[in-house]
Amino acid sequence: MKKSPKWVRAAQIILGALAILLAIVALTNSGLTILLILIAIVLVITGFEKTITGLFIAHNLRFFTIGLGILTIILAGLALTYPVSAARVLLLILGFSLMVDGFSRIADGLTNKSDKRLVRGFTIAVGILTIIISVGINIIPFWGKLFISKLIAVDLIIIGVQMIISGTVNVEAGKKKIKKMIKEKVKNSFKGMNRIKKRNST
Repeated sequence: MKKSPKWVRAAQIILGALAILLAIVALTNSGLTILLILIAIVLVITGFEKTITGLFIAHNLRFFTIGLGILTIILAGLALTYPVSAARVLLLILGFSLMVDGFSRIADGLTNKSDKRLVRGFTIAVGILTIIISVGINIIPFWGKLFISKLIAVDLIIIGVQMIISGTVNVEAGKKKIKKMIKEKVKNSFKGMNRIKKRNST
């Protein structure tokens, strides 16, 4: 199982923490304008994280993941430039962006062999939850704008947690692999020294 670069995992942890922080600020904010802006920024972060992992972690659907990550960034960027006065349209854009991010996480969980099975399962579950919420945003008209925004913020916190878990678990796996390699090298060195001693003694 090929592990991803350390800096990619570090980026996942940092971006995940930033996403959680901004989503929490959004969740505790009662102003719709600031709330929508923060949500759009967090979606840009999640799209950036998916693009990075797609580019530098090899798996079957990596180009699909990259494409969805870029699309998430574009949609969230569009939401940032859209007038907040048209909040309903803005929420639909954010909802679609959220749906795209959900599909990218499912694709990543299904094909990314560098993650442990439990992490992949959690990634898929987060992706499914994200899609369900995004569909709800688009088809349930009686949900209030503020409630929908808070719901998106909660989902983005969960996505941030998934990003951190994915990064942390593989960093730990990488450390174990390095320790194992060091032990093997030390063991081989001792074996080599013993062979030299035997030759000298004969």
